[in-house]
Amino acid sequence: MSAFRSTSTPTGTRTSRPRARRRLATASAVALAALALTACQDGTGIRDEGAAAATGSAAATPPTAGGNTDTQGATAGQQGTTATTPPAPGSATTTTGGGKSGTDPAEEKGSAEPPAAGERALCNGSNTAVTVQPVSRPLNHMLITVKNTGSKVCDLTYHPVLRFDEMQWAPAARQGTRPQAVVSLAPGESGYAAALLAAADGSGEGGTTGHRLTIAFQGRTPNSGGGASAIPPLPAQGVHYDSSLTVTYWQQDIDDALGS
Repeated sequence: MSAFRSTSTPTGTRTSRPRARRRLATASAVALAALALTACQDGTGIRDEGAAAATGSAAATPPTAGGNTDTQGATAGQQGTTATTPPAPGSATTTTGGGKSGTDPAEEKGSAEPPAAGERALCNGSNTAVTVQPVSRPLNHMLITVKNTGSKVCDLTYHPVLRFDEMQWAPAARQGTRPQAVVSLAPGESGYAAALLAAADGSGEGGTTGHRLTIAFQGRTPNSGGGASAIPPLPAQGVHYDSSLTVTYWQQDIDDALGS
């Protein structure tokens, strides 16, 4: 009997040791799980340094040449940390919050405007070339042509004032030929007027032949001086006129002058 008992005791001891180890491993696992749960709740614990470097840094991508400036934000331990990348040379800055960018209105402005008063001149004998030419139709008419030879726009105001030789009177202007606006000539452009030299039915008086013609120009107000006069050459035989002599206002084209 004593021999049987001495051999069974060591067997019981060996059986209880694996159970103790399993209990210890289980307790250790529970403790580690509790520790991991606590670390997750208070934001501490072990982090993978590679992942933190990839996600925690504020990365700012420099803009390409001519592109827009972007603002990027990244959280590195706290929210709200924003990194702004300065614009590259030559890049355009994008305005946010309802603002808009654009070019200078002065640069957009491409429509041509009329020359200012200081850039205009009066047409007269010093900045124009003046010619006269009797025409067959209408009968007894003479065409007066004025070409701007200057470098500025010039204005032909009112009507020409004609004087043949030593004539002591000024031919009247036909009021029905007055244009709606002042005739303006750009450099190289021409304006026109016509003179009715004599009545077609012979009703005019004091018919004579003129060999020299002086054409005076008017200023900004009626009958005021407009500058140098012009003395265009006449045909060799001269020009016949009588008391019916009248003149039109300056016109922009020939048809308006001769058709008046």
